[in-house]
Amino acid sequence: MASKKFKLLLLGGFSLMSSALFAQDTGKYSVFDSSVISSKGQAQQNEFLNNTYDFPAQPRNQWELGISGGLFSESSDVSAKLPTFGFGLHVRKALGYLFSLRLQYTWGEAKGLNWKPSVGHMHNPAWAAYAPLSEVYYNYRAHIQDLSLQGIITLNNIRFHKSKSNVVLYGGAGLGATIFDTRVNALNGSSPYNFASISNSGYTNRKDIRNALKQMMDNSYETKAENNQANEPKLFGQTLKPSAHVLAGVAFKLGQRVNLAIEDRWTMLKTDLLDGQQWQEHASIDPVQTRDFDSYNYLSVGLNFNLGKNSVQPLWWMNPLDYAYSELNNPKHMKLPKPILDDEDGDGVTDQFDKCPGTPANVKVDVNGCPLDTDGDGVPDYLDKELITPTYCWPVDANGVGKCPDPECCKDRIVEKPAGCAITSLPSITFSARGGNLSKDAKAMLATAAAQLRNSPECSITVTGYPEASKASQSLCNKRINAIKAYLTETEGISADRIQTSCEVGGGPANTVDLRVH
Repeated sequence: MASKKFKLLLLGGFSLMSSALFAQDTGKYSVFDSSVISSKGQAQQNEFLNNTYDFPAQPRNQWELGISGGLFSESSDVSAKLPTFGFGLHVRKALGYLFSLRLQYTWGEAKGLNWKPSVGHMHNPAWAAYAPLSEVYYNYRAHIQDLSLQGIITLNNIRFHKSKSNVVLYGGAGLGATIFDTRVNALNGSSPYNFASISNSGYTNRKDIRNALKQMMDNSYETKAENNQANEPKLFGQTLKPSAHVLAGVAFKLGQRVNLAIEDRWTMLKTDLLDGQQWQEHASIDPVQTRDFDSYNYLSVGLNFNLGKNSVQPLWWMNPLDYAYSELNNPKHMKLPKPILDDEDGDGVTDQFDKCPGTPANVKVDVNGCPLDTDGDGVPDYLDKELITPTYCWPVDANGVGKCPDPECCKDRIVEKPAGCAITSLPSITFSARGGNLSKDAKAMLATAAAQLRNSPECSITVTGYPEASKASQSLCNKRINAIKAYLTETEGISADRIQTSCEVGGGPANTVDLRVH
């Protein structure tokens, strides 16, 4: 009957737990997720998110519902048989990352059979049918149930060198109440067993004696043990005793909501009648009561399921250092001071990007921190005594002054000019790398060139750039020469028909555009 009840409970428990798998899965916990914070913790969470409090609120965490089965055995005055079966159900809730409470119900059956005969049984009413000094072989079958509340401590979820573990070690202790019903197999039908036949058989081996007893005895356990007949507290017709528990176990995570646990629990009772026997062997007919207490053990394997919505997994599976280490490695929430980057020469370009450190004060620099060189002759403007040197007058001296060729000796290099054109030279415009817009200095040089053109209306010019062979470079060249032409026509009022443009691949410096009279 008990076996059928257990099967029904086991089937119902697994059905209930399996349905929990369809509940919301919380996934990985983020301290910034306020949806898993209880209403009581929202004030602290808001302070944390506003950087006015250092610690995030503790999240709601799921309940654990578990079912287990395993080996049940008793430690008492009568030798225990091989461990028999037991099962348990529990609910567990974390109060913190280390401590949790568990309410557990356990049922088990324990059996015992001595292989040595005993004579100290006269005061035990279960064996009253035997004459004084007759030998008996103590035995029992106990059905034991308990309900206990246990405090459990997780031993390894705080980890310094790993985020999480799929294995959790735990230990704990608890208090509860135990009821038990113990019976002995003392009669063969209505008559006592003839145990003398076993004693006189000549068997000395424990195994042989127990085999002979099994062949002789039935499995009726018809006689109530002394604990059922003594003046003991009762519940549901069974003896009631307070109990204390100690336990240790290991759990293996099988999924986000399922884990497998192996656990051993030892239970102590303040009674010596769990096995129905409390009398010591004594040479006289007056035996002596024992003073030791019985206990029982439950070694189990169980499946545990996490239940709950809008909550994280039970805290004993989480490492409370996760957030701290994550924030140290990749800050997302901490208040960081405004960075101050060194600029030793004070030119506005920080040292880590300055390609020309040590630039004198008040010298204009480009984006790389190098002094400006308007005409690109290699002499920076602040040292250049001839700010705009035509490229055909290069190379220049240390002061940036070019050495233009003598017209008489080098007249073949000078492009012929229309008759009456008095302009002898025009500036070259230098652009920054990949730049296509006119700088203030470039506009100033074009304004000077425009003045020359207005004073010599008979002159026309060609604006020539020198791109590389790539399409991107040629496109940039077109942008630059068109910008120069647009400035001369739209801003300076020079007629567009006096300006021609061209791009000559490899004809000169890639970032320079020449203005020439034609």
